[in-house]
Amino acid sequence: MCLDGRCERHAAALPADDGAHTLDRRRLLMAAAAGAALTLVPVSFPQARAAAASPGEVSRTVTGHLETGAADFVYLPVEVPKGVQKIAVEYSYDKPAVPAGTPGNSCDIGMFDQRGVKLGGKGFRGWSGGFRTSFEISAAEATPGYLPGPIGAGTWNIVLGPYQVAPQGMNYQVKITLTYGATGATFTPRYPPTKAKGRGRAWYRGDGHLHTVHSDGRRLPSEVAAGARAAGLDFMVSTDHNTSSSHGVWGEFAGDDLLIITGEEVTTRNGHWLALGLPAGDWVDWRYRARDDGFARFARQVRRSGGAVVPAHPYCPYVACQWKFGYDEADAVEVWNGPWTYDDESAVDTWDARLGEAVRAGRGWSPAMGNSDAHSEPQVIGLPQTVVQADELSTRAVLDGIRAGRSWIAESSAVNLAFTATAGGRKAGIADTLAAKADAPVDVRLEVSGVPNGTVRFITDEGQMHQESLPASGEGTVVWRTTTSLAAYVRAEVRHPMADGSPGKGNTMGPALVWGPMAALTNPIFLKRAR
Repeated sequence: MCLDGRCERHAAALPADDGAHTLDRRRLLMAAAAGAALTLVPVSFPQARAAAASPGEVSRTVTGHLETGAADFVYLPVEVPKGVQKIAVEYSYDKPAVPAGTPGNSCDIGMFDQRGVKLGGKGFRGWSGGFRTSFEISAAEATPGYLPGPIGAGTWNIVLGPYQVAPQGMNYQVKITLTYGATGATFTPRYPPTKAKGRGRAWYRGDGHLHTVHSDGRRLPSEVAAGARAAGLDFMVSTDHNTSSSHGVWGEFAGDDLLIITGEEVTTRNGHWLALGLPAGDWVDWRYRARDDGFARFARQVRRSGGAVVPAHPYCPYVACQWKFGYDEADAVEVWNGPWTYDDESAVDTWDARLGEAVRAGRGWSPAMGNSDAHSEPQVIGLPQTVVQADELSTRAVLDGIRAGRSWIAESSAVNLAFTATAGGRKAGIADTLAAKADAPVDVRLEVSGVPNGTVRFITDEGQMHQESLPASGEGTVVWRTTTSLAAYVRAEVRHPMADGSPGKGNTMGPALVWGPMAALTNPIFLKRAR
């Protein structure tokens, strides 16, 4: 198939096909589908001729143009005949100069097989976003990001995702090559176990947002697992963008000392979310916006399978990263993503405001998480990390702890803390509720180490209520007294000194940031008036 009268065809080892493939623009436009997708005219290939005895390949090249405001997804159907053992795709697009402040061309790519492109259907065969310009799929192997398996006959679909289109539009080219021949051996996945040795009921450290070469990371799975161990983690979650292709390789790198949990970063046009604890091999669709009902549907799918739903980096300023779906379907919220920056401040402020709303309305709340989102060097795995109290080191128990909010966030394994509140001989820890008479004293206690000259903050539904500095050793205990009539919840932050060495001050306003980077952050302890 070709567009605008341009076409290239290459054949090797098989006779040339004499069929006509020239298509004009009018026929292309007639193929447009309603909604956020555009379907192009199919590309056809010749049937195999004695394929087992005479393997060979045939290529087709498609060129076209997309205007600004193009559909979210452009589907290029490929009619795959019987006898194909490998499909390979290459693509490119132009990047014309654009005015300052105007996004230039960016286009993702992926593939669905003969089982179709239905939202949430079974046809998914891979996604590489904009990280790769080519990929291959066969029964035995596939380019990272894609799922190996037999090349079934029928209509496959190459999916283009033009998420940024320059004012001049986007010229693109896609080359499809089919290799004919016997299928050969089939890939056998090695999924990781769902339980590691652990220490019984304990606090376990983990990083719930990590990327590999199976999406836009540059680390191999082996390197990510090694980095998790070096960071002192007990568990990690594999969350490559919009693909489950890495799930089948993690079994080799898990062990009694490291629980590897399978997941996905679901990357939509209106924000990203983490599907933690997906059954190995499961995939979650991303082809919807906030104006659709897709997020709620797939969040329910994840929870039905035992997983957890976590909006990621909600204030990330990049295109399509800011969170627009709301938090009603969230099991937790990633309020700290990578090295501490201003968007994390915004995320924590929003999360804290929503805590107050939840207490007032008497409804559930969304716990805070922190993850590295590490892709490549020099990004640090385990900066930050979520420390979860779990009954055992298993996928189920870790996710239970995350959903319950029995967790706190640390910048590294060098930071340790214990956070409690006591009243009338009763003690409560993180995510617990402590009931006491309205005027009974409640002592809030934080023991911390690993933050030299740090600043401890106690924050309630009234705001910051206490601040105290740590010594140069970074180790100390801070105690503050309140009552259930004054505070509905209390949480703790530990901050590094500001750039000038000062501790910062949370009850002032000015043009500069009033705090240094976060070192640790707890989920709240809830305080309730006893009747």
